[in-house]
Amino acid sequence: MSLIKSISGFRGTIGGNPGDNLTPIDAVKFAAAYGTWLKNQSNKENYKVIVGRDARISGQMISQLVCSTLQGLGIHVVDLGLSTTPTVEVMVTHLEADGGIILTASHNPKQWNALKLLNAKGEFVSAEDGAQILATVDADDYNFAQVDDLGSYETFDGAIDLHIEKILALPLVNVEAIKAKKFKVAIDAVNSTGGISIPNLLDKLGVEYIKMYCEPTDHFPHNPEPLKEHLGDICAKVVEEKADFGIVVDPDVDRLAIIDEKGNMFGEEYTLVAVADYVLGKTPSATVSNLSSSRALRDIATKHGQTYTPSAVGEVNVVVAMKENNALIGGEGNGGIIYPELHYGRDSLVGIALFLSHLAENEMSVSDLRASYPAYFMAKKKIKLTPEINVDDLLIKVQELYKNEEINTVDGVKIDFENEWVHLRKSNTEPIIRIYTESTSEENANQLADKMIESIQSII
Repeated sequence: MSLIKSISGFRGTIGGNPGDNLTPIDAVKFAAAYGTWLKNQSNKENYKVIVGRDARISGQMISQLVCSTLQGLGIHVVDLGLSTTPTVEVMVTHLEADGGIILTASHNPKQWNALKLLNAKGEFVSAEDGAQILATVDADDYNFAQVDDLGSYETFDGAIDLHIEKILALPLVNVEAIKAKKFKVAIDAVNSTGGISIPNLLDKLGVEYIKMYCEPTDHFPHNPEPLKEHLGDICAKVVEEKADFGIVVDPDVDRLAIIDEKGNMFGEEYTLVAVADYVLGKTPSATVSNLSSSRALRDIATKHGQTYTPSAVGEVNVVVAMKENNALIGGEGNGGIIYPELHYGRDSLVGIALFLSHLAENEMSVSDLRASYPAYFMAKKKIKLTPEINVDDLLIKVQELYKNEEINTVDGVKIDFENEWVHLRKSNTEPIIRIYTESTSEENANQLADKMIESIQSII
């Protein structure tokens, strides 16, 4: 199960046998299927695709395969090289392209890579479009261009700077207030492209910074998922340097975690809560997050007299719900900020700018800001799957065990208790079942997660 084909893209481990892992053959097939789908969207002579990658070891190899395959279909390629997921999304519309491919396995370890697929709006392809691309892969149905019709190739070096310029131009980004506060922060960019984007943004905002793991060296210094157990170094650095807070991103810079001035986790869930509090205070609107996100966002929406809507997990599902509800802020509880004033995509860079604006205008420390929000605590655990496990049957049996509770099956199984909840779902990106819980204390959240693991193991 180290190759995962889904409507959101193609993800797998490098090496091994074609069809079982993300091999060069698979990368070519997936790129060809995407390019074929793209050309079927309209009848035109010229097509353009933006390609960018994070700094993992296999990135350059996969990028060369993908770019050459697209050219082989007669598609013109604009290669951003080392970039961020939100930057590629922004550049699709800025450069008037027909789509984009981001080469990143996000928070997965170094042996993983993936092709994330964008439409002409710079948004992840829909479920329907993803199904068409998957069908093309399964059918091996490609029609490559003749020699005189091959696509061109060019590089584009200014994408991150353009992305930052667009962020600084947003009305809610209070550049002058941020500069006046003379903040000092620490950055952990896990030796990927956050290291070439976040310092540039902070320079423009007049923020002093201490860099940790900011060189895109192809080697992650620790597990790249921005969870508490992986972030001991920056937590200590914030205290050592007497910084106002710490900034942590994943390899493709679409998840943002904050460390307070005491070296404690602000909480990935509360990144969105804090930014939403700021945005809703300026521009009242509905807000959206997925089913695995904290109740705190709902509470913040209520505080501002606004509505809150939960969506199925997955950025594309959050975006659909945001559009349906005219939400001006939303995202996912894993630190994914979606601010459609700039674009419909998770964006750590715009999240940093809005968080700094909130902090600058409120004249309080990061720990005090966190204390001002409802106190919920989450546990995020997982169970590894083996091929013989039927996940759908397993989740039905879990529902039966808790049939007297409030159950939501829009995406996996979410069980709402009076003061806490648990959400079980099969991951789209890893061979695991994710178990998210939330309760009124960290101990209770962990106990609920452990209880659910025991229930699942007894069923298995």
